[in-house]
Amino acid sequence: MDKTLKFVALIPARYASTRFPGKPLAVLGGKPVIERVYEQVASVIPTVAVATDDERIASAVEGFGGRAIMTSPNHKSGTDRCYEAYTKLGEEYDVVINVQGDEPFIAASQLSSIMSCFDDPKVDIATLVKPFAEQDGLAALENPNSPKVVLDKESRAIYFSRSVIPYLRGVERSEWLSKHTFYKHIGMYAFRSDALRQITALPQSPLELAESLEQLRWLENGYKIGVGITNIETVGIDTPEDLERAERFLIEKNK
Repeated sequence: MDKTLKFVALIPARYASTRFPGKPLAVLGGKPVIERVYEQVASVIPTVAVATDDERIASAVEGFGGRAIMTSPNHKSGTDRCYEAYTKLGEEYDVVINVQGDEPFIAASQLSSIMSCFDDPKVDIATLVKPFAEQDGLAALENPNSPKVVLDKESRAIYFSRSVIPYLRGVERSEWLSKHTFYKHIGMYAFRSDALRQITALPQSPLELAESLEQLRWLENGYKIGVGITNIETVGIDTPEDLERAERFLIEKNK
C-alpha cells in the first residue's frame, strides 16, 4: 500500500431511512450501529468523521468521542454528502473513503484492500467485490438488488449491472456458478479527492438511469474504477429484521 497517500474515511448517516428510521442510532450489542461502524473504521484509518444531516446522530457521535460534520438534508446520494463533508474538514487528503453507515462489521482487510487500489496511479475511484460461491445458488446470482461487476485484467471495473454478467452462452444456467467466477458488488467506495469533486458535478447518465446505479455515471465519463476482492460477507442493516440478524451474528462472533 502506498504509504505516502493521506486517507480520510467519511461515514454518511441519515436519520430518515424509509425502511428503518433512526437506523444509525439503533442499538447493536449495547452500542449504536454508527458507533460500531466508527470503531471498525478508526482501527485502520486514523482520520474518521460521520457526515450527517441530523443533530441526534451528531450528538451520539460526539458522545462516544467521534467527530461529526453537519451536512445538507437535500443530498441525493451518500457520495454528495461525503463531498460536502470533505469540503468542511479544513484539510486536504489524497483519498476519501466513503463507508456505509450501516456496515458495523466492515473488516480491516476490506478497508486495506480498497486503499491498496490506489497503488495504481491510473485508478480514480475504488470499490469492493466478493466472488459468488457455488453454494450461494442461482437465485442469489440473479437477484437484481445484488449488482454484478465485470473486471478487466488490471482488476478495474468494466461494467456494473443488475443483470447477470457475463452471459455464459451454451452453458445451462444451473451450471453457471460452477463454470465461471461472478463478482458481487459491495457498495463501499473510495475516491481521489479531485475525482470526488468532479463526479459530484456530473449530470445523471443514460446507463445510470437505465440500471439505477450511480457508478455507471462514473464509468460513462471515463473514470477508472479499481476493484479490491474480498471473501468476507458483509452484514448490512437495512431493516429491523437485519438488526436482529446482526445481533445474532455479533453473539456468534464473540463466542
